[in-house]
Amino acid sequence: METSNKVTLTVETTVHKPVAEVWKYWTEPQHITKWSFASDDWHAPNAENDLRVGGRFLTRMEAKDGSFGFDFGGVYDDVRINEFISYTLDDGRKVTISFITQENDTRVIETFEAEATNPVEMQEAGWQAFLDNFKKYSETSNKA
Repeated sequence: METSNKVTLTVETTVHKPVAEVWKYWTEPQHITKWSFASDDWHAPNAENDLRVGGRFLTRMEAKDGSFGFDFGGVYDDVRINEFISYTLDDGRKVTISFITQENDTRVIETFEAEATNPVEMQEAGWQAFLDNFKKYSETSNKA
């Protein structure tokens, strides 16, 4: 039997918005397509989200020049509105996201199992870039 030492990484940010608003930006497809990419030369043309235990989510991410794209999807394991989400990605890795109220701000902490292909530093930087993009979108949007 194979044993693997899974590396778990954590990224976080504080969004200067109340948790109910942050939750909507994180979970509603019309918002996901506005922030779910790591850099401005990428976009998320489509997102689907069945936010319930056993529900599936799928976000299509593509380079704007059409040179590359991929689907990011999985199944929800736990959903506690305005507090916590856990899911299993299609490749079997686990992810958790905590939403912590801090007065009028929301701390978002995302923990994920690293994949074995890319260096962990690169993965951590990539996931942090997504989170930074989420923060930027959430704080500048007035459409919750």
